[in-house]
Amino acid sequence: MSKKILRTSLCDQLDIEYPILLAGMGGAANAELAAAVSEAGGLGIIGAINLTPDELDAEIRKLKKLTSKPFGVDTIAPTNMVDAATIDELRNYIPEEAVAYASKLVKELGIPVPDGTRFGKEGGTGWAAGMTPKQIEVVYDHKVPVFAAALGSPAFMVPEAHSRGMKVIGLVGTVNQARKEAEAGVDIIVAQGHEGGGHTGHVGTMPLVRLASEAVAPVPVVAAGGIADGRGLVASLALGACGVWCGTAFLCTYESGIEEVAKERIIKMTERDTRVTRVFTGKTCRLLTTKLIEKWEKEGPMMPFPLPIVMCTSLQDHIGKAKLVDYYFIPAGQICGAVTEMKSAGQVVKEMVEEAVRLLDEDLPARVKTRK
Repeated sequence: MSKKILRTSLCDQLDIEYPILLAGMGGAANAELAAAVSEAGGLGIIGAINLTPDELDAEIRKLKKLTSKPFGVDTIAPTNMVDAATIDELRNYIPEEAVAYASKLVKELGIPVPDGTRFGKEGGTGWAAGMTPKQIEVVYDHKVPVFAAALGSPAFMVPEAHSRGMKVIGLVGTVNQARKEAEAGVDIIVAQGHEGGGHTGHVGTMPLVRLASEAVAPVPVVAAGGIADGRGLVASLALGACGVWCGTAFLCTYESGIEEVAKERIIKMTERDTRVTRVFTGKTCRLLTTKLIEKWEKEGPMMPFPLPIVMCTSLQDHIGKAKLVDYYFIPAGQICGAVTEMKSAGQVVKEMVEEAVRLLDEDLPARVKTRK
């Protein structure tokens, strides 16, 4: 069987075969997954939010050994946050009220932890404002072809990135944000709808992609949120997008960096099993629903970004040791209901392309008549 052809202007812009971009999911989008997506013809992107500069350097080196094709790195540049240079400094801002509530909560839920554990004050990981400039220096040193900011704006680095021959991607949740990114000179705008996993906004994918595409033309727009197959890709193209940015579709792949028990849980979930919460990061973020999140939302203290990341990953250390997957913090989109089995990343890309081509060449012309 001949190889399917599915090209848009995005492919020419990024020097890729198919208009499919891997979302830069922290923890999941590692070197192996990013390389596999690039090898399959899309654009693999390393999720760097929780990586130290040295760890990011190691991931990029690993990816370069796995593929010679274009790839990207995604980190964040948010505003309205607790500003600190390091994770250790952030711990000082976590209120004792939150530490005490976390201890109370794990006892109520039966999560085994050592006596005297101070959640958020020890263990876990996270992101601090001082990390992003150092991560970007690593990106520059490696001459990474594409940089993406999935939270916040990359506008501050556009001139320098362009002087180095890099493409810059900004992710938005409103049309107004899309206009600002276009004015700042980003090369590509990802319009992510409310359905998407991880940090997400309040506008649905269909209206957002359609309106943003019109508002910022000729700047290319990539659709995100609720897209996991060829049908989602074709729908995105019809709305005016030139490609798709997919995260949840790749979570349950062999190459994904999340734990196997987390992948098994995602496969069992439906479109109704996620919720948007501020518990995990302090910003609106879609995760699989758990009793822990539900109880914290009702009773627990809310903290500003990024303090909850430190607290929740500290909790996750103990949840993980106990293998209590029903309490894991797992970012995932509503389209998780369509993720029903483990696959390779290459298979996900291949099936997405084949279905999109079949829809465009055969199914739609057979089902929709435009002439008498």
